[in-house]
Amino acid sequence: MPAPKKLSSEALWEYAIRKLSGRAHATGELRVALAARASEPADVDRILSRLKDYGYLNDNKFAESFATARLENEGFGKSRVLRDLRSRRVAPELAEKTIAKVYADQDEPELIEQYVRRKYRSASREGLFREDKEIASAYRRLIRAGFSSANSIKVLKRFAANPDLLDSLEDAAPEDQE
Repeated sequence: MPAPKKLSSEALWEYAIRKLSGRAHATGELRVALAARASEPADVDRILSRLKDYGYLNDNKFAESFATARLENEGFGKSRVLRDLRSRRVAPELAEKTIAKVYADQDEPELIEQYVRRKYRSASREGLFREDKEIASAYRRLIRAGFSSANSIKVLKRFAANPDLLDSLEDAAPEDQE
């Protein structure tokens, strides 16, 4: 694949505006995109500063709206949203502060139960997780969705035909850190 065409300062500004009109970006994420296109590396910082001055780029707003949307729309847990914010190049301290704020009033076991009910809504409650592999699959799915091991196991025990099967997972689960 050929390298992207290098852009002058004004063309780089237009490129940044087009990128931001498509969706919001974190400063770090946009910095990488602009650096790949800039003919003069110094233009990147000037353009980012200008975007911030005009209010087009605000990492605090971006992180909060991103985390809120991931919680409300997908129902993801803290660690998944934190990982997603970091992949968008949000500063780690800001990402952690935002997660603490957005998830402050959330009851994780309740979020997990809602997630399970939504993802397995076609199955009857009695028909859920009858076999070891179904429980293990659901557990992995919850961990990928960003929920803690202990709370995932606690909620899965409510849905499992044989909750004793989860005791082995509970013993092997690492201690979750809040």
